Amino acid sequence: MKTKKIPMRRCVGCMESKPKGQLLRIAGFEGEVSIDLTGKAKGRGVYLCPDTQCFEKAQKRRAIGRNLEMELNAEQLEKLFEELKKYEKKD
Repeated sequence: MKTKKIPMRRCVGCMESKPKGQLLRIAGFEGEVSIDLTGKAKGRGVYLCPDTQCFEKAQKRRAIGRNLEMELNAEQLEKLFEELKKYEKKD
């Protein structure tokens, strides 16, 4: 029996590779940034662990905007982090 390969993605906060299903995808397309729950939204995508520490690390390093190759203003980032808190996994 053939084993199915698990797609791995790197979190832009902690820089750890994890199975794609455990991470949240943030899609950037035509100046808009959104959380992509389907994993199929148009545009570039970056992945983040669903926890506050990774959000903060990514924000401090400006990793989201850099990896999406777009300028994000403070308002866009704030809205994004508010939305991300809804999907945060509590340990």
